[in-house]
Order: sequence, then C-alpha cells, then structure tokens
Amino acid sequence: MIKSMTGFGRGTSESEASSFIVEIKTVNHRYFELNARMPRTLISLEDGIRKYVNDKIKRGKVDIFITQNQGANEDMSVVVNESLAENYVEVLHNLRDKYDLRDDISATTLARFPEVLKLEQKEEDLEKTWKILLPAVEEAVHNLVSMRQQEGEKLLIDITKRCECISSNVDIINRRVPEVTEEYRARLLKKVEEILAEKSIDENRIAMEVVLQADKSCVDEEIVRLKSHVAQVIKTFKLGEPIGRKLDFIVQEMNREANTIASKVNDLELTNIALDIKSDIEKIREQVQNIE
Repeated sequence: MIKSMTGFGRGTSESEASSFIVEIKTVNHRYFELNARMPRTLISLEDGIRKYVNDKIKRGKVDIFITQNQGANEDMSVVVNESLAENYVEVLHNLRDKYDLRDDISATTLARFPEVLKLEQKEEDLEKTWKILLPAVEEAVHNLVSMRQQEGEKLLIDITKRCECISSNVDIINRRVPEVTEEYRARLLKKVEEILAEKSIDENRIAMEVVLQADKSCVDEEIVRLKSHVAQVIKTFKLGEPIGRKLDFIVQEMNREANTIASKVNDLELTNIALDIKSDIEKIREQVQNIE
C-alpha cells in the first residue's frame, strides 16, 4: 500500500498525575526529518519519541507538538538556584549600603527574581511519564499513518489512470508511424512527378529517401522502453516498502523517452499525442513527489 507524505494525527492520554495531547503533521521531504516541540521537562524523552515515529514513518518532514497538563504535580519539584540567589542578595546589600536604604529583603522578595526558583520534573519519574505519554504518541502516529494511506490510495488511482492513458497513446503512435511513413512516400513521389513531369523517375532513389525518412522517425525502441517504464510503475505499487524515490527515477526515464518520441515524429497528430503523453508524465511526476 502506497502512502502519501502529507497527513495529520492527534492523540491523547492521561493519568491522575498528568495528561498529554500529541499532534503530529507531515509534509513532503526527501528524507526523514523530525522537529519536536515539547515541554523542557520532556527533552530527555525525545530520542524515544523519534525512534518510535521513525519506525512507522520512513520519509517526510515531521512536526510533533506535545502539550502536558499537570495534575497534582506529584512528579514535579521546586529547585533553588542558590548561586544566583546569593548573587542577588549580594547586589541588594550593595545597593542598601550605597544608598542607605531600608533592608527589607525577604525570601518572598528573593523568590520573585527570575530563575531563582525553577519547577523541574523528578528524573526518577521519567519512566513513569513515558508510560503515560506513549499511548498518546501511538494514537497520533496511527491516525497520521491512516490519513497518509488514504491519501496514498487517491494518488494510486490517479497515477494508474494516467499510466493507462500513456499506454493507450503509445499504442496509437505505434500504429500510426507506418502510416505516416507511407504518406511521406506518397507525398514525395507526387512532388517528384510534378517536378520531372514526363521524365522517368528513379524508383530506387525514391525508395532510399523513404527509408532514410523512416529511419529518422523510427520510435520503436523508445516505445518499447516507455511501455516498460509504465509497467514498472504499476509493478512498483505492489512493493511493501517506501517507493517514492524509485518512482521518481522511473518517471525521469519515462520523460526522457517521451521527449525523444516528440522530437522524432514528423506528423502533427503524433506530435500532439506525444505532448499529451508528456503532460501525463509531468502530472505523475508531481504526484510522485508526495509518495513516501
């Protein structure tokens, strides 16, 4: 099953101590890249989150947002930055002595200064926190993957239809090329007859010119390769692995063959058909950019 690289998922989990909301979204990217936004107290869990997400998502730019709501804050503790507090006290005493101020420094006053008191999660409770957080991560990733699969199905349908159109147009070109060569022979013969009037015509010379023209406009090899690439695209859809990069390479080869065909065919109808083929290939190329 193919997957799009675009999707969104949300998950929640809770316990008596805290609750989590996890939101995850993905967009196109050549490789796997994860950016996590979470409370500072959860930073040490980022590697575990990254590993879990990367196990489910192989390609795409991933943004994950984690919100934590504390309950009774049993897992939190207040930490005093003693060196900073001492520095504040020293500065306040200097101000008191220099300007003859009333000394009213209190613990409450000191606690109001930035970074003197910090709320931190107890390290010994991180394992417990991970057990609470993981179900929310699992739910968010599951919902994300489901959406990517649904989008992938739409891409599969669209690309398959375009491959069918390409194959159909290639068949038309394949049938039409011999007719174009014969039409060229007839036009050339008529033109020579008009020029020479009643003089005799060298049939061998005419035949040689027709052969040269037919050789210049021959697209048999390009048609065989293009049809082979189309078959490869359909076959690749059945692989149980990320296929985006492989499809991107195949589509480049398809475009190369289509360009050659368009440059060789010496007929307005065939040129228009070749342009239709190139248009479908370009649409496929755009779609492939969003496949994991």
